[in-house]
Amino acid sequence: MKEEERQAKLEQLARCAELAEQAYDAMYEAHSFTQANACYSDAKEAFYDAIQCAEELGLPEQADSLEKRLSHIKSVFRSQFTL
Repeated sequence: MKEEERQAKLEQLARCAELAEQAYDAMYEAHSFTQANACYSDAKEAFYDAIQCAEELGLPEQADSLEKRLSHIKSVFRSQFTL
């Protein structure tokens, strides 16, 4: 991978991780289960994209960290937003 491609991928990774965290935060601001569920879905999708970027960049520790964060968010959602 060329340096320019690597830099672009690193920026994409950072954007995806930030979007994931923003969606997670928005989950708590939701006014209905439907809205919370949509935010949760957005967070998961952004985390999956970030994990893929980390793996493509050869950053297994970062991919693992993102996977752990996603797992935590899944647990939170299941315990706080579902019946």
